[in-house]
Amino acid sequence: MVTTLSADRLAQLQDEDAEFTLVDTRPADSFESWHISGAIHFPFGPEEDIDSRLEEFEETIGGTERVITTCAKGISSGNLATQLESATRSYDVQALDGGMKEWSGVYDRVELDVGTDLTVVQVQRRAKGCLGYVIGCEKTGDAVVVDPTADVDEYVIAAEEAGISVVGVIDTHVHADHVSGGRELADRLEVPYYLGERATERGVDVEYMPLERNEVLSVGTRELKALPAPGHTSEMINLLVDDRALLTADTLHADSTGRTELEFSEDDGERGARMLYETLHRTVLTQPEGIIVLPGHVTVTSDGEFGHGAPGKPITTTVGAARMGIDLLALEEEAFVDRMADAGEKPSNYETIIDHNRGTLELPPEDRVELELGPNNCSA
Repeated sequence: MVTTLSADRLAQLQDEDAEFTLVDTRPADSFESWHISGAIHFPFGPEEDIDSRLEEFEETIGGTERVITTCAKGISSGNLATQLESATRSYDVQALDGGMKEWSGVYDRVELDVGTDLTVVQVQRRAKGCLGYVIGCEKTGDAVVVDPTADVDEYVIAAEEAGISVVGVIDTHVHADHVSGGRELADRLEVPYYLGERATERGVDVEYMPLERNEVLSVGTRELKALPAPGHTSEMINLLVDDRALLTADTLHADSTGRTELEFSEDDGERGARMLYETLHRTVLTQPEGIIVLPGHVTVTSDGEFGHGAPGKPITTTVGAARMGIDLLALEEEAFVDRMADAGEKPSNYETIIDHNRGTLELPPEDRVELELGPNNCSA
């Protein structure tokens, strides 16, 4: 019987630079749009027979001895792995348990150095590039979670590992690329759930506490200041932490900006682009150059690589480095707006995800996972 490999174990093997060949059996369009780093494509169906294609398979993977197969949910890849084990004993074959569906739930927790008396844990979703945060006061042990995904256990574990207790949950905006776990986590922990004060204007229909313009939220002896940051969405806020770090969500990423046409689709994002330009140049880039930028996403390329940094390593920049290194930030307003109009393919099922995150559409947990499969596509 073919053994299976967990998605977390596959991530460990990647980090260890272990020798193996990862074979993805999904159709070409699925593979080309989103696959695990280092995967080789060998399309293979759940009912297909390997006998007539064994030579083709051997040519595809070369001289490797260890083979790990994957697909969307582990069905066709399990079929391939089973047949390979029966057809030949020259391979050490394993199938990725749950395929890309389980890979979508792999996380890394990275503690960031942002100065004394402040704990910041960046929770990275490896396949999607989502970045959430646990921000804590070392003196009192109080903490808030910012922009959690639906895998809320990851944030509970991050807080426990850091020895801090969550006293509040914040979503910086209504997310379009992934299902938010903000309201669920707040309910589980019986703590307040916060959104920006303009969230009601987006049609948000869940109970929340509004963070007003420049309102300061105390977390122990630490302070989070809510800064209005419209552009990616109209109700977006950024959070300034103790004048040391700025949680920029999808306003500013480590190597780009967020896109603007997901909410502002009626004019291909022009209105949002003008909002974002003003937010960047009047709010974000006016901060001191040494302020650490903590983005809400990192680009994951179609080849499964982080566009900036690497999984398990801090994904950050500074205001000064962003100003000098991101070409979008050097553009005049009209050129910026023109560039933002072509942000590429939209996140999968983003309208349904938005409705769920606004609280106007209830989805069972199994449907939420299906909605999120694929790249995040939140960068411009």
